[in-house]
Amino acid sequence: MLIRDALLPEFDQEMATTRRLLERIPDDKFGFKPHPKSMDMATLATHLAEMTGWTVDCIEQDFFDLAGVDPSQRKIAATRAELLEQFDKAVANGRAALAKAEDGPLLQPWSLKKGETVLLTMPKVAVLRTWVFNHCVHHRGQLSVYLRLNDIPVPSIYGPSADETGM
Repeated sequence: MLIRDALLPEFDQEMATTRRLLERIPDDKFGFKPHPKSMDMATLATHLAEMTGWTVDCIEQDFFDLAGVDPSQRKIAATRAELLEQFDKAVANGRAALAKAEDGPLLQPWSLKKGETVLLTMPKVAVLRTWVFNHCVHHRGQLSVYLRLNDIPVPSIYGPSADETGM
């Protein structure tokens, strides 16, 4: 079995679950922030939407350099429609890149750098699992709490939620 054939079902499941959370965010809650140190809902949701696109960068590049990246220049989604459009595009591009990925390149090293400093290096397949899939799950968990705090029904994630007990 090819690595991509093992990863694609997981990618599809995690992205479908993520979309169910994103599509529940009402436009009037984009500014919600549960704590001063927390991201607001729009920033958190946009981060979830954009990180899916990292699939392409991980597969097609050998490193990412944080030098010169200005987080304040990120375009944060202003509406649910804009957020879902960004997410759906990133999922489609990420899935297409993963569907054609060969084992050899997926086993090659990928590095996160900041200028000349290498922050981490690991095989691309491990980067996909850690910095895309697992990272998505982490922030999706945060988003589910944001939804709960706003009395927005939380969808089933890995089993029934208190709002969808019949799943």
